Amino acid sequence: MTSTTVQVHRVYIKAKPQAIFEAITKPEWTEKYGYGGYFESEPRAGSPYRIMADEQMKKSALENGFEVPDVVIDGEVVELDPPHKLVLTWRMAMDPTAAAEGFTRLTYEIDEVEGGYARLTVIHDLTGAPTVAAQTAGDGEAHPHQGGGGWPWVLSDLKSLLETGTALSR
Repeated sequence: MTSTTVQVHRVYIKAKPQAIFEAITKPEWTEKYGYGGYFESEPRAGSPYRIMADEQMKKSALENGFEVPDVVIDGEVVELDPPHKLVLTWRMAMDPTAAAEGFTRLTYEIDEVEGGYARLTVIHDLTGAPTVAAQTAGDGEAHPHQGGGGWPWVLSDLKSLLETGTALSR
């Protein structure tokens, strides 16, 4: 029997939905925030995608005593409705235990709200993937230097980058 685990993270960003969508899907943006790496994919449903380790990610990993493979996350584009929605299968390929749990489902929903803001909601269905759920939840005690780690860290970093031009992490 497998329990259902769904994480929902929401952040309001002073940016247009198109800017947020591009920051999630364009390699020149994805390597500027969070844990880095660059998003590789054809922009259509059914196409595979990968998040590739960049040099800074590899260097940081080595400094912390482990190696990072070239492909850190992989999956398939399930649904694409730029700039409002992106649904992916998502597998943490860089961690053997997490990779063995298989693919999870990740949804980005981006809605424009009054005042020049957009609401970014990340819904990560982690059913049957307890290792990945723990890694993405954001445990402040385990990762105090990363604002708690996981999705909370990545989204905070994305927000900072889009609003100020400077990421927290890089």
